[in-house]
Amino acid sequence: MSLHGKNKIYLDETRSVEERAKDLLLDMSLEEKMAQVNCVFPFDKKAMDLAWIAERVPYGIGEVSTLEMRRIPTLQGAAQWVKDVQTLVMEKSPHHIPAIFHMEGLCGAFIQEATSFPSGIARGASFDPDLEEQIGSCVAEQELACGITHILAPVLDISRDSRMGRQGESYGEDPALASAMGVAYTKGIQETSVDGRQAESVAKHFLAFHNSQGGIHGTHSDTPERLLQEIYGKPFQAAIKEAGLRGIMPCYCSIDGEPASLSHKLLTDLLREQMGFDGLCISDYGGIENSHNYQRIGESMADAGEMALAAGMDVEMPSPAGYGKELQERFANQALDIGVLDQAVYRVLCAKFRMGLFEHPYPLMDDKLENVYRKADKGKQLTRQSAMESMTLLKNDGILPLRKDKIKKIAVIGPHADNARMFFGGYTHISMMESIYAVANSIAGVAGIENTTGKTIPTVPGTDIQLDQGEEYDAILRTQKPDCPSLLEYLKAYAPSCEIVYAKGYDIAGQDQSGFDEALQMIGQADLAILTLGGKYGTCSLASMGEGVDATDINLPECQVAFIEQAAEIGKPLVGVHIFGRPISSDIADEKLHAILEAWNGAECGAEAIVQTLFGENDPAGRLPVSVAYKSGQIPIYYNHPWGSAESQSGSIGFANYVDMSHSPRYPFGHGLSYAEFYYRDLHIENREVDTMGDIVCSFFLKNVSDCAGDEVVQIYVSDRFASRTRPVMELAAFERIPLQPHEEKEIICHISPSQLAFLDKDMKWKIEKGDIDLLIGASSKDIRLKDSIRITENAWIDGRDRSFYGKVEVK
Repeated sequence: MSLHGKNKIYLDETRSVEERAKDLLLDMSLEEKMAQVNCVFPFDKKAMDLAWIAERVPYGIGEVSTLEMRRIPTLQGAAQWVKDVQTLVMEKSPHHIPAIFHMEGLCGAFIQEATSFPSGIARGASFDPDLEEQIGSCVAEQELACGITHILAPVLDISRDSRMGRQGESYGEDPALASAMGVAYTKGIQETSVDGRQAESVAKHFLAFHNSQGGIHGTHSDTPERLLQEIYGKPFQAAIKEAGLRGIMPCYCSIDGEPASLSHKLLTDLLREQMGFDGLCISDYGGIENSHNYQRIGESMADAGEMALAAGMDVEMPSPAGYGKELQERFANQALDIGVLDQAVYRVLCAKFRMGLFEHPYPLMDDKLENVYRKADKGKQLTRQSAMESMTLLKNDGILPLRKDKIKKIAVIGPHADNARMFFGGYTHISMMESIYAVANSIAGVAGIENTTGKTIPTVPGTDIQLDQGEEYDAILRTQKPDCPSLLEYLKAYAPSCEIVYAKGYDIAGQDQSGFDEALQMIGQADLAILTLGGKYGTCSLASMGEGVDATDINLPECQVAFIEQAAEIGKPLVGVHIFGRPISSDIADEKLHAILEAWNGAECGAEAIVQTLFGENDPAGRLPVSVAYKSGQIPIYYNHPWGSAESQSGSIGFANYVDMSHSPRYPFGHGLSYAEFYYRDLHIENREVDTMGDIVCSFFLKNVSDCAGDEVVQIYVSDRFASRTRPVMELAAFERIPLQPHEEKEIICHISPSQLAFLDKDMKWKIEKGDIDLLIGASSKDIRLKDSIRITENAWIDGRDRSFYGKVEVK
């Protein structure tokens, strides 16, 4: 066999990606082809063992997992590792085909000196797609510089269930918000190149992942087809159409009796044929293996692999299981059509040519690499802005903003206050590094973790949650983010004239009250108390929330509830700061705390964002991207529920509420308070009758009527009064984050396409239906300030991929 394609077309950079891939494919052996649909996972100590890797890439490889780059202590060391592995892979490949290196990208790279960003749900709370696009570009630039071209982000899951430990990865419950943010992040990634290499985004987790039964990670997703496409599929369709999304990762769930990883209906009929996706589909870690071992599909692992490949799964990650030797033998024996394999290999090769890997397979090194990372100031500015914009004020009786000149002594209480690592949620570099010390693993597709230290591992009293205390944990922060202060450290530096005292008081979980007395005494002697609340959003047995770390109780831990009750009896002002991956839900916090700041997980600038918000230098303009249930028994609860359900049931076929609580949420979608006050006036509708080809255009004026500057998140909702299918009571159609100076006024103009209102009719065709549509404009889904209506004058049926997903807002 020759070392080049039959016509050497694949070496010609002037030829199209498709021509080059077809030429190379013609000259590849079966062994080379199977290598391209597989991945190598250098895990633990094996990551540094090139001989171990070499044994697993005898004909090259499709993808390389970079999870273990989290351990490499220097930037140059990380780049050198990629270069060494890429060199090895290309030497082993008869056609010198480079590998795709992939890395998570939700909150930044797992690379020393890379920028870490707030959690997905925190960024969802910002309602700021422009910032999200810049974050995506920053992540891509830093990963590309180290030779990584597959960036596993954005997370486009719609989350309606706070029990699931991965809610913190999502943009929230609304498909329009997730679409706008996801499109922006995808553009940021895919419009970025470094040294000839082009990044491609891998959106996840396709499809309805967060609709798993019981809020349990990866279980059966009981999601009917209409809900699957209209709600859960919308952000993916938006990213495909508007950002040219090039990568998809299916979820672990079974849907309608099929694991998503093995479903031709999902991965080919829906994703490729209906939604128009033409990129690369890669499995979540262990997805195919899980389908056979746990969902019990196929008589053998090769059967599951055969089904996955036929379904449209191009690459199995992180290691060969379904795409192993037995499947290869079936192709060799002509028991399977080689065309199925060729199709997957062709897509892999197209991706590699698009990425520029054949011409630029290696990372930057030395000064060129450092020059990219010297832009960290830009990254720091972005993560700072993101943390600031995520701050969501849920309650304020007037105590906030605080004034340094009015407070002499502040008591800071809580387990998050003196531990800056608490600001880093799941899928950050810090949390993934912490996981190497976990004694129990919850990361799907990753080998189990054992305690080999010989030491007894301490846990949070009364729980199985591992305490993250010790020199090894502190060393993670010192190595990765030595300049990242804890809340306590930042507060002391910010307010040197105030006496700041600290006590842990209580834990992130459990019932232990042994630390109460010291903390309560401090509160009694202070002018004010700041209580950090919530659990630990992170990884494995170290976390109370994260991947595979789900919960039945969405409320504050019992120890924190008990402490608030006792602290309230002292009579001092209490300010709660919630640091976690799901929003706060607590009767006692609502009743007893004077203010509640939802701070999420703010990453590098978490302390700065919290303190500057508490003291009024940052106006809190974050808005809840999810509805907050009172108790888990209300779940699922979401603002865009169908007419005749939840709150809109209104006693039509029963009582208007539960016997023990309301049908309404504790806090509605879009809720958030501000230090500024905003006035909406003069809604004007351009055309009250609109055909299916025209735009719904409305305008109004927004004024800051206060003496302080602030951002308002304007939210425009639509509501279909009557329809041929049961429709949501309201849907977010457009939004905009608008900064206003004191007493400044601006005109807001919104354009909404009627195709945004399209839904699947009785024949599962996308229909724009004639009828009356209410326009609802306000500060949250419950705080509507202006209202009017328009009428769509005709019916029309459209291709679902051609519809619009969110409106455009112009500020004058």
